[in-house]
Amino acid sequence: MAAIDANDIIVLSDVTKTFGTFQALKGINAGIREGEFFSLLGPSGCGKTTLLRMIAGFDEPTTGTIDINGKPMAGISANKRPTNMVFQSYAIFPHLSVAENVGYGLKTQKMPKKEIATEVDKALDMVDLHGLGDRGAHELSGGQRQRVALARALVMRPKVILLDEPLSALDKKLRDQMQVELRSLQQTLGITFILVTHDQEEALIMSDRIAVMFEGEIAQLASPEELYRRPRTKRVASFIGVMNFLDAKLGSQDETTLTINIDALGPVQVPIDIAPAGLNPATIDAVGIRPEMLTVLGDGNDNAEHKVEGEVTGTAYYGDMTYYTVQLPGSGEPVTISMRNTAGRSVLPAGSKVMVRWGAESVVLFE
Repeated sequence: MAAIDANDIIVLSDVTKTFGTFQALKGINAGIREGEFFSLLGPSGCGKTTLLRMIAGFDEPTTGTIDINGKPMAGISANKRPTNMVFQSYAIFPHLSVAENVGYGLKTQKMPKKEIATEVDKALDMVDLHGLGDRGAHELSGGQRQRVALARALVMRPKVILLDEPLSALDKKLRDQMQVELRSLQQTLGITFILVTHDQEEALIMSDRIAVMFEGEIAQLASPEELYRRPRTKRVASFIGVMNFLDAKLGSQDETTLTINIDALGPVQVPIDIAPAGLNPATIDAVGIRPEMLTVLGDGNDNAEHKVEGEVTGTAYYGDMTYYTVQLPGSGEPVTISMRNTAGRSVLPAGSKVMVRWGAESVVLFE
């Protein structure tokens, strides 16, 4: 059973979903807090959209329970739940105007026309579409259609907005803009948003917490910073950003410290409390280090505690950043190092001999 927190607006308890012989969800337990931006993140087929559809009421769990706002949702249809969904395709009616699209749900509830007009204007103001109510839906850009779909959800005043990859059809520049706008809107309104996405960068930018899902299970549920800095497994670490993995094993330990022998880097002492919960130090077989946690030194006079010599095998220049692949002695695969291109820092060509600095605080332990 999920542990119920007083701030949870949604509680998922032992939720499973089976389609024939295929088990799409395998005992999901989670609480989603009121007023937070919560993301379900994972590759295609991991079960995230299935879970979102069950929260919305379009599908029912095979077993387990979903409570929203303190009430069990078993048998409650989608239109009776305090939720509203923004679909990947936006599902805008092309023959209706912007205002007619936004007010469609209110019309079906037989709200008076004057009240509908007032509520539609408020919703359009929220999504920065003031004055576009008379425009035809077919005249809108992709970003405007996305805003119309969001306004149509907001006008119903739900307690929870469900977002099924709503930005996937937008080009990168507009997508980046809408990520910031959606997050700002959610914080202003204080409504719970639940986003389904396969884009880890999108989830990191927008979320208060993220549930990383693989094969119908939640692998880790945490804040973006915790997921990035302290992933519990190699699979989560690989999915969230870029991670260098190096073979390692336990050297010794006492009550507060682990000494880890890392191939290519040598021994390092780390606090025992950085190990993931439940990890037996004796089972450690690898460490992870993010590319930005490794530094290519500009000269040999650095007095860093931990440094090792390597050779640049590849360079990728991105304007603001340069990504190096560096072969370290005793390491099979080269490591990736990201360096910001500051004034006076030259880009090193392949074949350059370099010193690589790293810190004990950057090491992540895995079994």
